Amino acid sequence: MASVIRVRALAHHGIDCAIGAGPGPMLARVALRDARPGVTCAVPEGPDAIAEFLADKPVAALPGVGAATARTLCEYGLGLVAGAPLSTLQRLVGAKAGRELREKANGTDRGRVVPNAVSRSLATERPFTRDELDPDRHRRALLSAAEELGARLRALDKVCRTLTLTARYADLPHSRTGSSGGTPISTTRSRTLKEPTAHSAALTRAAYGMYEALGLQRARVRALALRAEGLDPAEQAAYQLTFDPLDEKARSIEEVADRARAKFGPNAVMPGALARRSELSWPMVA
Repeated sequence: MASVIRVRALAHHGIDCAIGAGPGPMLARVALRDARPGVTCAVPEGPDAIAEFLADKPVAALPGVGAATARTLCEYGLGLVAGAPLSTLQRLVGAKAGRELREKANGTDRGRVVPNAVSRSLATERPFTRDELDPDRHRRALLSAAEELGARLRALDKVCRTLTLTARYADLPHSRTGSSGGTPISTTRSRTLKEPTAHSAALTRAAYGMYEALGLQRARVRALALRAEGLDPAEQAAYQLTFDPLDEKARSIEEVADRARAKFGPNAVMPGALARRSELSWPMVA
């Protein structure tokens, strides 16, 4: 199946895939962290094989474990939590979260695959051809990603409540983690939007705000990714009327641009800052 997906992605889009596979959704997401474009990482079935796969995984590798939780556990020497007493975990992160964390660390995957289920999030990534130092290139990547997410949300008649930015850096021996094992270091930030939106301009402002808050100085960025989360039907969302003609004009232009892209392709209309040959290689809509 992974081979078929990879061949089709190459044939239709000219890109390779990093694929993680496992007995359940949670384990597949953990495996994805060890995958690379062109390489599939699969978790073998069986309790012993799963336990061996998870044995050396840090707590931050488990889906749903945020930076604050991982930091708290590491401060208490619980970077690997599979063997930690349940009572200790519950005292540190709460009863429900502690129980779920211990189950994940021991390979208990309660997730289920639901065919044709409505996606709970949308994500897109902008990799650079080289480790990029230029903040202007970083911002153009974020602009491209926000434009894509906005277009995809509007095509699905969805709005998002939360936007998450992930910056992946070059793997440096003198990094904060001291890792030099080939896994890019990353930073993730999330922001709850003032109101649910699919407006590309609002998503771009939020992405820029998170990027500025990172305070990157001469950071060698390998890729930037945005994820829209907390999706709701657009018809159920409300937004504050501004009575600002410029805002109404921007939304009207956005509607026209969406129709043009649907008819003539994703690159038919784009912000002027992206009208460069190097940025055209970034897909506008997945």
